[in-house]
Amino acid sequence: MSSALGLIEFKTVPVAVEATDEMLKAAEVELLLASPTCPGKFVTIVAGETADVAVAVAKGADCGGEFVIDSHVLTNVDPQVLPAISGTTQPETLGALGVLETFAAVSAVRAGDAAAKTARICLLEIRLARGLGGKGEVFYTGELGQVEAAQKAVEERLGRDGGLVSSVVIARPHKALWPFIV
Repeated sequence: MSSALGLIEFKTVPVAVEATDEMLKAAEVELLLASPTCPGKFVTIVAGETADVAVAVAKGADCGGEFVIDSHVLTNVDPQVLPAISGTTQPETLGALGVLETFAAVSAVRAGDAAAKTARICLLEIRLARGLGGKGEVFYTGELGQVEAAQKAVEERLGRDGGLVSSVVIARPHKALWPFIV
């Protein structure tokens, strides 16, 4: 996996497409996601070496200008993040359930990465604003103490930025709930 992810969320699709093109021309990065989200937003995710990703994100943010909602460079990305974004995680066991809701897609990826780096949890899914009114959601499982530690770390980190809407930990989710989560 590449050493960094670059994330930009835009308020409008046309500017986002132009900015994504400029990002790809500015540095040696791999385009992982370039997609519209709800409501009329657009998320771009690139991967590569940290310096290249930083250049690409700076170029995209500059090009996007006032239409950029959020941008971030994540370094040393936890290996669980990309499978969680694509919804391909296959958990070995299910334990306590942590659920986080963020105001934006970029914040959801940051939250998932922070949770996975903080505690021994399994990221189940990072949902990026599709059908969510532009919000992001993160679902993860593990031993109760680990899920609580991950939640606390994310609340502290994203709470400072104002990116977190709400979060819960369910110690013993009912078995009928799991098929709707994983």
